Amino acid sequence: MKELTSAERRALKAQAHHLHPVIMIGEAGLTPAVLNEIDIALKSHELIKIRVLGDDRERRGRLDREICAALGASPVQHIGKILVLYRLRPEQPDDRKPAPRRGRKPRYRTKRSFQNR
Repeated sequence: MKELTSAERRALKAQAHHLHPVIMIGEAGLTPAVLNEIDIALKSHELIKIRVLGDDRERRGRLDREICAALGASPVQHIGKILVLYRLRPEQPDDRKPAPRRGRKPRYRTKRSFQNR
């Protein structure tokens, strides 16, 4: 888990402001399936919001620390029932070929001959 500087945390909070929660943790708590979904979301988005259902404050704080420890993420913000987590996206191997590019569209031909001039 990387410790974020205050400037990094401020920038990430600004980016996270417009995000909606992608994961909801219910009464069952932090199951392996939920951890897997959080891992998948962090791999694809880097910065995610998590909504924790329930009224226990200590449980929400504990969940934040457990998720960060298990997945190597950094806590950005914890306001009420919303947790914001950040983890740098892993490097993609360069051995993948880029997708083939499609050719250009044929040029539009006019219907009238006087428009060609």
